[in-house]
Amino acid sequence: MSNAKASETQITHFILTPYMPKEGEEYMNEAQVEHFRLILQSWKNELMREVDRTVHHMQDEAANFPDPNDRATQESEFSLELRTRDRERKLIKKIEESMENLERGDYGYCETCGVEIGLRRLEARPTATQCIDCKTLDEIREKQIG
Repeated sequence: MSNAKASETQITHFILTPYMPKEGEEYMNEAQVEHFRLILQSWKNELMREVDRTVHHMQDEAANFPDPNDRATQESEFSLELRTRDRERKLIKKIEESMENLERGDYGYCETCGVEIGLRRLEARPTATQCIDCKTLDEIREKQIG
């Protein structure tokens, strides 16, 4: 699992209770749209809080250590934090794209074949844009190419 995927999985554990569709309920109805809007907005808010924490931490902890080893350790820690925040910045962009798709009525449908992605897949990966079959085929192609 890549770091971005690990970060995404880690952060989504705050999710509310899973959506329980009623029998005969239409896919991506108002209640489902609101459920996923809440998930995406909460996730984005959590990531934004992490960005703020990083900025404050770096401002508060920045010091000009006379010892080169201490200075190198601090720079290494800051570099790691910045890489993590950069991955999260990209994730925030994906969340915003998912929220735009939600507003347009495109959310929850595979961008490749148009079928329903499914509620459980979307709860596990709210920024999913492909059904599991199309995603699997893409991953197989990636392995064959590179």
